[in-house]
Amino acid sequence: MATSWPEIIDLGDRAAPAEAAEQPQTEEERSGVFRRLRESLSKSRQALREEISASLFDRIDEETWERLEEALILADAGAPTTADVVGRLEQEVESGAVAADGAAVQERLIEILAEVASTGERRLDLSADPAVLLMVGVNGTGKTTTCGKLARALVGDGRSVLLGAADTFRAAAADQLVTWGTRVGAEVVRGEEAADPASVAFEAVKAGVERKVDTVLIDTAGRLHTKQGLMDELGKVKRVVERQARVDEVLLVLDATTGQNGLIQARVFSEVVDVTGIVLTKLDGTAKGGIVIAVQRELGVPVKLIGLGEGPDDLAPFEPEAFVDALLGEPMEVPR
Repeated sequence: MATSWPEIIDLGDRAAPAEAAEQPQTEEERSGVFRRLRESLSKSRQALREEISASLFDRIDEETWERLEEALILADAGAPTTADVVGRLEQEVESGAVAADGAAVQERLIEILAEVASTGERRLDLSADPAVLLMVGVNGTGKTTTCGKLARALVGDGRSVLLGAADTFRAAAADQLVTWGTRVGAEVVRGEEAADPASVAFEAVKAGVERKVDTVLIDTAGRLHTKQGLMDELGKVKRVVERQARVDEVLLVLDATTGQNGLIQARVFSEVVDVTGIVLTKLDGTAKGGIVIAVQRELGVPVKLIGLGEGPDDLAPFEPEAFVDALLGEPMEVPR
């Protein structure tokens, strides 16, 4: 007999009891986040620091600014962001506000980059009852995995979570979400393969309201930003969900290894579903860590979460100062 649709999978029945379920990190274990951040940014740090170190000669001159610009552009900070950062730095050196030596220039560069990366409200809006979070993005960015990691973090903070498997194009995506739900102790609403994703999302929020959960986290199918029909469908998912409850966060998952192409994706998704925050994944696999700064400076949308690796706890809140410190914080060798 065919499974009724949509199906609410109560993982309290099929998962291990709460006390036996896999538990998130303790506060002591979370102290290792900065270490993992440094490890994840190792490729970006090595590439960027080498270029910047080579530019900071004893004499600060026009070549210094040109090489700094090149270094930031190579790190995917983007041309507008680079021009702004280097222009401010050059002006401050010329005015005497910053000493004309490599160490002082490096220190001020770190401060400016942290300022630029501090766009918008970075905390997730979890104030509603329930808070509804919609995860969107192109194929292959890690949306479903990110949903699972975020659910794990929220449960670890004492929130009840219901997952909506609105990626109905791939049965494997729903199965993966159920696996995550089992691990963290969250219910999952899923539909039959090829079912209407908007209906599944609607039923997930409806179930969340009825069961008085704290958070409903909806995973949507990956879709190319260039396919208008798929983007229209995503807009429909959001509109249908909002018949039941307000969507508090639309989180766009971007693959950091795509570099500037991520900016194009972000612009299109923002036009369709009003993106409120960005999750940057796969930072450990790229030397282009500057995309974190570029995407906020050029879009005005804050990066709220970053993926630091493949582990279940390798998802962390984005903190600009910690990020820039991990990227450039240690003193560099300045050629003399």
